[in-house]
Amino acid sequence: QVQLVESGGGLVQAGGSLRLSCAASGRTFDSYAMGWFRQAPGKEREFVAAISWSGGSTYYADSVKGRFTISRDNADYTVYLQMNILKPEDTAVYYCAADSHGRLRVGVSEYWGKGTQVTVSS
Repeated sequence: QVQLVESGGGLVQAGGSLRLSCAASGRTFDSYAMGWFRQAPGKEREFVAAISWSGGSTYYADSVKGRFTISRDNADYTVYLQMNILKPEDTAVYYCAADSHGRLRVGVSEYWGKGTQVTVSS
């Protein structure tokens, strides 16, 4: 079992930055690829970014490429999402996910956090 707790969400003006954190506990953290997803009101949850267990490979949705950066610290069991040049359309609840079967980019994960709200004002 893996428990995931997100933090770092909040209200920011367009063009600003936020850094989300996801603290993991439970089973071996470095066995899992980690990812971030988001869900805006009235929309389905969508993939944002993912990082391999080693941190050597990263993947991004086209909508955030060049603005968001995912990273992980396996010693601290933490994954981060640095979000820059935020836009109002980035407003959503952001969820952390952990999966050991390579399925994050198709929206499937073994474990999910409860989410943190990000609101970008125009």
